[in-house]
Amino acid sequence: MTTEGEYESVLCVKPDVNVYRIPPRATNRGYRAADWKLDTPDWTGRMRITAKGKVAYIKLEDKVSGELFAQAPIQEYPGIAVETVSDSSRYFVLRIQDDNGRSAFIGVGFADRGDAFDFNVALQDHFKWVKQENEIIKNASAADSGPKLDLGFKEGQTITLNIGQGKKRDKPRPQSSGGLGLLPPPPGGKIAPPPSSSNHNTVQPTGGVSQIGCLLELDSNNSNTVVQSNPSSDLWGDFSAPASSIPPPAPRQEPTSGNWVQF
Repeated sequence: MTTEGEYESVLCVKPDVNVYRIPPRATNRGYRAADWKLDTPDWTGRMRITAKGKVAYIKLEDKVSGELFAQAPIQEYPGIAVETVSDSSRYFVLRIQDDNGRSAFIGVGFADRGDAFDFNVALQDHFKWVKQENEIIKNASAADSGPKLDLGFKEGQTITLNIGQGKKRDKPRPQSSGGLGLLPPPPGGKIAPPPSSSNHNTVQPTGGVSQIGCLLELDSNNSNTVVQSNPSSDLWGDFSAPASSIPPPAPRQEPTSGNWVQF
């Protein structure tokens, strides 16, 4: 039943519905709409389906004023409060009740088959939700009545947390794009020049006789510069020493023809 503080929601509204006074059912067979006077309905108005809590209400109201003609409280569907007829899908039998608890059975019908379908679906959706709510409450009560799991700490029980002491992951080594990896150069080292090819002929210097002569001819105009003829000594001499301290140049030595290549 409904409780105080629950709001009323509207499930479906149909502006045209016909109400029929039906004869009492004499046998156990279902109702038939063909037994009613379908051409002359006893009342015509609007149907509004509302829900308050788990109970649905089918209200028959005046189209203009909205005055309540009759209402049928529905606590389950399908059930005795709403029944279908055996010969049509557009007509139903409702059990209406007044404030004093008196009840009566009337027939209602829709001119459009789509309105009858919406009426049926609105009641089915509402009581499907009621069934789910009942299952949730049942499961919650069963969980409360069962043994509870004690997750609290016992007296003297402690817990240890290791934070920031996980294993360090090794950084992945970069892989070269080619098939063979290249080693990086040694730190602070120099790359040695490639060895000279053995196919080229290497000509040894001839003792520096002709080179020294050229240097002497170029420096003959400079009286302060004296060049040594010794190939093993510095060709340019010591510029920090005075010119008077430099010994005179040695006489030239002619190379033997057997040790040098003739050009």
